[in-house]
Amino acid sequence: MASILNRTRRFGTGRIVGLLLLVSLLALRILDPGPVEAVRLKSLDIYQLIYPRAERQGLVAIVDIDEQSLRALGQWPWPRTIMAEMVAKIVEGGGTVIGFDVLFPEPDRSSPEVAAETFQNLDDATREKLRHLPSNDTIFADAIRASTVVLGRSGYRVSGTIPTDQVGIQTGIATLGPDPRLFLVEFPHLLRNLPVLDEAARGHGMFSVAPDRDGVVRRVPVVALADGTIVPSLSLEMLRVATGSDAILVKTDPSGVRSVGAGAFEIPTDGKGRVWLHYSPPSLGRYIPAVDLLRDRMPAGALAGKMVLIGTSAAGLLDLKVTPVHPALPGVELHAQLLESALTGSTLSRPSYTAFIELALTALMSVLLIVQAPRVNAGTLFALGGATAVVTLAVSWYCFTGLDLLIDYTFPLLSSFLVYAVLVCTNYVTVSADRYRIRSAFSQYLSPDLVEQLAQSPEKLTLGGEQRELTVLFSDVRGFTAISELYKDDPQGLTALINRLFTPLTQDIMKRRGTIDKYMGDAIMAFWNAPLTDPNHEVNACEAALAMLHSLRVLNEQQQKDVDGDQAMPPLRIGIGLNTGLCVVGNFGSDLHFNYSVLGDTVNLASRFEGLTKQYGIPILIGEKTAQAVRARFAVLEVDHLQVRGKNELERIFTILGHADVARSSDFVELVKRNDAMLAAYRRCDWPQALEAILLCRELGKKFALDDYYELYIQQIRYRADASISSR
Repeated sequence: MASILNRTRRFGTGRIVGLLLLVSLLALRILDPGPVEAVRLKSLDIYQLIYPRAERQGLVAIVDIDEQSLRALGQWPWPRTIMAEMVAKIVEGGGTVIGFDVLFPEPDRSSPEVAAETFQNLDDATREKLRHLPSNDTIFADAIRASTVVLGRSGYRVSGTIPTDQVGIQTGIATLGPDPRLFLVEFPHLLRNLPVLDEAARGHGMFSVAPDRDGVVRRVPVVALADGTIVPSLSLEMLRVATGSDAILVKTDPSGVRSVGAGAFEIPTDGKGRVWLHYSPPSLGRYIPAVDLLRDRMPAGALAGKMVLIGTSAAGLLDLKVTPVHPALPGVELHAQLLESALTGSTLSRPSYTAFIELALTALMSVLLIVQAPRVNAGTLFALGGATAVVTLAVSWYCFTGLDLLIDYTFPLLSSFLVYAVLVCTNYVTVSADRYRIRSAFSQYLSPDLVEQLAQSPEKLTLGGEQRELTVLFSDVRGFTAISELYKDDPQGLTALINRLFTPLTQDIMKRRGTIDKYMGDAIMAFWNAPLTDPNHEVNACEAALAMLHSLRVLNEQQQKDVDGDQAMPPLRIGIGLNTGLCVVGNFGSDLHFNYSVLGDTVNLASRFEGLTKQYGIPILIGEKTAQAVRARFAVLEVDHLQVRGKNELERIFTILGHADVARSSDFVELVKRNDAMLAAYRRCDWPQALEAILLCRELGKKFALDDYYELYIQQIRYRADASISSR
């Protein structure tokens, strides 16, 4: 027992659970219950919507018994003499093969012999003449015999007895392989046309379809079993007649029907002898209203060289079908779509072996995840899963668009996702128990990010640090004492205000890879390039500083909207200091309590810069090293230089006024030129020149909110100029 447990631990609980789930999923796919098939069919519908088949004009036309024709010629069924005239008009127009998506199972009630027996007040001579006139059905049969016509038949499932005089003419069927009757879609009965019409036609095909479980027609039987006989579809029979073939060839294998052939055309089918239709968008270009045909109003050459279907789009005749591309498509268009697909070699196929491909793909993707899960980190595993998903989708899409082959992508993807989820959950449960102690012990003292790092690497729980170049940020609220006075009777309101301020500022810092060191009353301290390395830490810190000013403006606008009109709310202002240099970063404190923080002159100088923002009237001040690193990315302007305690060289300080677009503006370029001239004159104590330069700077500086800054220099220059004159 112990050895079994040891082997289980070595193999991994997650792998065992994943394999068990995979076996269950493969069994589910083999059984293929309704919900699994429904998801697969809907996914294939998406392909049809995204990439419909391109319509090929000039192959198939539809003579449409539409609402317009019914209004003009009367209710259906029309006299067979009208149908005979339609056939003659189609032949005259150059139609090659005519297929009827309508049925004529009963004699025409408007024939002369019927009138002779049913009309009242006729004299005997008239009745006798009517009895000797040819029937409408005979006239129609003669028109059929004189042309190339395929009559439609209807498979139906209603019980009843079929008249024996309707049993007879059948299309020749040749088979190659096992008996196709074992696999075909079956209709217990077959409704035929009148024998006089059937005998005159060149072919006979069934126009019945069998929708999927959700009522959508995606597949059309091109051969079916009806009344115990193999019957071709209307479209297939039209192809046979057009090619002059004597029989339909049905190829089968032990898994079912593989293809159906008529002459030079071989159409791949599913195991039940159905063709997956690759729909083109519904197009009125295929349709010719029957009344336009009869009254010679159709365009010249509209039927020339085309295979012609006669059917109906009238809603009252109940021949509308739900398809993936349209909720109510006339049934006759299904046959037109199939004919176009067959003639252009663009029928879709989903052979029986595709199920094995999908099973193999499911197993391959899932096993890959099961094997690699314990070896790689979560990010790599997620990337691996994403890559396999993309490859699966790409292969399925290529098969559809390039090979007209339907490969289901949903089951492999969903199965591998379930296996991935189980692996992640199992791993989480196993590892979380080991990390719980560290999280619970230090969550009260350290930031969540650091707690997670400590949970991942407990060896970091030691005092001390490392030296690293960092960019440090200090931010402080200006005039916070005055603001606090406004909330002296509402401490909760002051707390809410600080939280409302710190939330967006913190997000601005963390979104740009900054680490929050601490909050100190109304101040924030943060740094970049630790604990995670950030090669662009200077740029990210400056981006954060500008983003903080933007967030503050948004907050002030919202504050003014939220307060009543008589409650003046002073706008919040902050100063930001940034400096780059070597720091010591690590865990500092005691054995009982410590914090991840930074120490060094760089930190102190950043804090000093933040304090000087109030003196210079500029919201952001940065050190020289920071400025040199970001000059190409931001509008950097030199402000002054300082004497830093312990250093002989002066420390130059700068500000940033915007991004690169601001830096490229003509106003900023001119401002830098004038500002540098002003500072140069100021530093060589040329007060008249400095004053002249700063007055020019002040005009440009207004565009960059530098009024207070230049006013400070004007006062300094005048003071020093007066002092210089007095000393003489």
